[in-house]
Amino acid sequence: MRDELELSVGEFVAVLNQTLEYAYNSVVIYGELANFHINRDRWVYFDLKDNDAKVSFFGSKYVLPGPLEDGMMLKVRGTPRLHPAYGFSVNVSAITPMGEGSIKRLSELLRRKLEAEGLFAPERKRALIYPPTRIGLIAALHSAAFIDFTKILNDRWGGIEIDALDSAVQGDGAPGELIRAIEYFSAMPDPPEVLVIVRGGGSPEDLAAFNNEQVTRAVAASRVPTLVAIGHERDECLAELAADRRASTPSNAAEILVPDKKHLILTNKQLLDQMYRAVEMSLGRSLGSLKLISQTMPAALNLKLEHASDNLTGKLHLLNALSPKKTLDRGYAIIRSGGRVSDGSKIRPDDIVDIETAKARFEAKVTGVKNGKH
Repeated sequence: MRDELELSVGEFVAVLNQTLEYAYNSVVIYGELANFHINRDRWVYFDLKDNDAKVSFFGSKYVLPGPLEDGMMLKVRGTPRLHPAYGFSVNVSAITPMGEGSIKRLSELLRRKLEAEGLFAPERKRALIYPPTRIGLIAALHSAAFIDFTKILNDRWGGIEIDALDSAVQGDGAPGELIRAIEYFSAMPDPPEVLVIVRGGGSPEDLAAFNNEQVTRAVAASRVPTLVAIGHERDECLAELAADRRASTPSNAAEILVPDKKHLILTNKQLLDQMYRAVEMSLGRSLGSLKLISQTMPAALNLKLEHASDNLTGKLHLLNALSPKKTLDRGYAIIRSGGRVSDGSKIRPDDIVDIETAKARFEAKVTGVKNGKH
């Protein structure tokens, strides 16, 4: 008979934990959520159960994918441990909802919670630079979504610098990788102008990472304006609602970011043709106006010269009629006293005056002066 192993309680706990760590360092357990509660707004306690058994779990609230309710079906990744005081449990590292019903319910609860916080409010949205010269891209780099996005982006515009990070986009590890990728771009000293996150369509389980609370909050907190395109047009994930701009598909994301150079070239050609025709028409109208002016200008100038000549002739006749010579010809005389024309008011007897008539000019001595009105 073999000797039995004798251990103290503490030794047994230590040995069992070493054995569990070696044999089951990480396990994934799925079942129905029961007895869920959060202690001190920090620690999470719950059970998973099925028809045959129940297992207890313990972890930080930061591993939660969103608000949970008893009855949901979950898949939980963790490490089995025997606590010296609290017994056996699984230390949680990741939680993923299972089944369309649980995923939909979790998404509804989380959406209400984040809407109440204003995380999806339109006033939080930032405008995207159009078109950008440099973008950050988070995707599975060998996926159809990545290939479609980059191909259409380059076909439509080209010359854009793309900083791409490979990330899991489904599975237990996807939320952590997505969050680290977003934080990486936000921490860059010279970040890209736009951060794009894309993945193709899939089942609700496939897209669960983009309905994860921590991923959604990371998108909303991104330092770089975000454009998120997840799944097909009918799919709508919470990460898309938190983004500054949502695209219906990865291809649509490329269409939102850049114009179509072929369309722009055609549009510019049409505009140039319109401008050429407008200039041609304007020149035609101007030449017609100049021709009309050249035809009518001589007659107009002649008419204007005739009017000016008639006006000048009239003024010459008036000046001639008012000239002193014409006055003298009518029998009047000009009297000057002291070298100046005099009206006679200051002439006195014995003054010598100069008298000019139409036919002669002579001096006379004043012998008398009569005052009075004519």
